[in-house]
Amino acid sequence: MLYATRPYELVKGSCDKLYEKWNEICKEAVKRGKHSEFKKNVKGIVEDFDNIKLKDIVKPKVGVVGEILVKFHPTANNDVVSLIENEGAEAVVPDLADFFLYEMYNSTYEEKYFGARKSIRLINDFLIKIVEHYRKPLKTALEKSSRFIPPNEIQKLGDMAEPIVSLCNQTGEGWFLTAEIIELITEGVNNVICMQPFACLPNHVTGKGIIKEIKRRYALSNIVAIDYDPGASEVNQLNRIKLMLNVAEKNLKIEKNMSNVENLKNIQLQKAQYIE
Repeated sequence: MLYATRPYELVKGSCDKLYEKWNEICKEAVKRGKHSEFKKNVKGIVEDFDNIKLKDIVKPKVGVVGEILVKFHPTANNDVVSLIENEGAEAVVPDLADFFLYEMYNSTYEEKYFGARKSIRLINDFLIKIVEHYRKPLKTALEKSSRFIPPNEIQKLGDMAEPIVSLCNQTGEGWFLTAEIIELITEGVNNVICMQPFACLPNHVTGKGIIKEIKRRYALSNIVAIDYDPGASEVNQLNRIKLMLNVAEKNLKIEKNMSNVENLKNIQLQKAQYIE
């Protein structure tokens, strides 16, 4: 919610201030561990971020996916979220919990194809239900909000990835990386940075390996693969991201024009129906 509002804030620093306020409240709530308090806090967070004053502008959205450490740790990715925001775009980082759900869901295919025990799959199915039970208040609050989109269930993410890559691809981020990219695109985030450590072979295969097919299926998809390594050139990373953002700006204009054409078609259709 912070990433979805900060680039548009009317009063500079207001979103960070709101984030810090709720971060402290949540720290204390975790110590008490009350589910009722958790639900109350989730509702309050969504409502506060839903009502914060924002500028009425549209910016390109840039999804951030990749190897889990590089994806989430600002030191590992040279603070890519700040870079995206400073370049005039909005960063969209998928849910951390989804990665752990991905690991649990893999047991379904391990049992079916790799000879894993049924008991392991049943345990993981039960764990998925527990996680989803605790995510339910969050999803409900996000569904009611006017600005935010709730996360998808892991089974749906698997369905998104399966036409492109087998769900037996489970090393590294495996099929989950494909699923996240498609999830972002279907939610209107056509620009994606796919990040991996320089020597991470699984992510080079399941990340870079599927980009061509995704671009073939989704015409406006704009995906760039970036290697992050202590020896990698930060200037090279920056230039590639800026080039991707330049394409994102052009695509945003195309999307606006497409939207205007679609709106015109709808108006013409409504006029025709009225005349009839």
